[in-house]
Amino acid sequence: MTSASTETIRPFRLAIPQSDLDDLHDRLDRTRWPAELPGAGWEYGVPGGYLRELARYWRHGYDWRAAEARLNEWPQFTTTIDGARVHFAHVRSPEPDATPLVLTHGWPGSIVEFLDVVGPLTDPVAHGGEAADAFHVVVPGIPGFGLSGPTEESGWEAGRVADAWAELMRRLGYERFGAHGGDWGAAVSRELGRAHPGRVTGVHLTLLPGAQAAAEPGAGELDRLAPRERENTLASWRRWDEWSREGTGYAVLQSTRPHTLAYALTDSPVGQLAWIVEKFREWSDCAEVPEEAVDRDRLLTNVILYWLTGTAGSSARLYYERAHARGRSARPAEPSTVPTALALFPAELLIPLRHRAERTENIVRWTEFDRGGHFAALEQPDLLVADVRAFFRQLRGKGVDQDAD
Repeated sequence: MTSASTETIRPFRLAIPQSDLDDLHDRLDRTRWPAELPGAGWEYGVPGGYLRELARYWRHGYDWRAAEARLNEWPQFTTTIDGARVHFAHVRSPEPDATPLVLTHGWPGSIVEFLDVVGPLTDPVAHGGEAADAFHVVVPGIPGFGLSGPTEESGWEAGRVADAWAELMRRLGYERFGAHGGDWGAAVSRELGRAHPGRVTGVHLTLLPGAQAAAEPGAGELDRLAPRERENTLASWRRWDEWSREGTGYAVLQSTRPHTLAYALTDSPVGQLAWIVEKFREWSDCAEVPEEAVDRDRLLTNVILYWLTGTAGSSARLYYERAHARGRSARPAEPSTVPTALALFPAELLIPLRHRAERTENIVRWTEFDRGGHFAALEQPDLLVADVRAFFRQLRGKGVDQDAD
């Protein structure tokens, strides 16, 4: 039985001590830079010239206090669920009949991902929308990440996080609610609907783990598909093949030796910066540098939350827990019965396929956009908000189209 003390929800306000910022600045000033390979560009990793300039801006141009004030515009709280501290924002809509909605970030993201979407979701009228499309929004940090970390015990994988979210929403008085997520947030949101179908009204995703072409498709599979789905299947396989060969080093390391990695990232802010900014460059819809897709200050706010909370290692453990899953998490997941929407952005890390997604999900909306990438809420907040609104409007019986290709 859960005691009343552990169910306590405590108000929280972000207030980083100046000494922590002074320490960060001192470390940035004393960065020990490696030798560069001339002309290597991004092929070998983050280029030194780019990272030096970004670190210089972090030290002299970036304003943490402004970012802190922006985050503090959200009502924030902490509570303890299943032995872990959970930090979350809870932004209620001015519309009393708003739909409760939990938003879940991924790695190397954080609650910062949703700074530009919470306002339009909670108060659509103030952002050119209709009152009926309003949401009461809950934005929790995954245990082990940022202000919800570090965790103090093993076993925090997607299913356990989903169960924690179900409990969090219960504590907030929401018996029925929707869910949205990308990256790890997609895995958590999908599992939330699968494991708690009586409480989750709909699941909106920008990625569906396991629905991509993870092996070269054979002629038998391709012949059964319509031309467009056939093209998507081949593109999905090419994306997976390239990522498997060139882009999985971070995942292998975090899945096997997250603590060894943590020593470097927790001691060097430039190391932490490089580890994260590389993924923003590779996974966002940009041509050369991630700032073409994601605001530079917003990117640094995301990085600094990992740094200030010392959660490089505890956030990476999510990969380890998946790779070493036991019990419920090690068993194949049963199909989800909850209405599910996929919003697909062209630069997404992995390309889900509809004919595969429909084997495990109750797909009722499938939207393909012409711009945007893995960090949809940061890159294309307006497109994402519009699709979330349309999906839940459809579930309320006011929409008729199940596809928005």
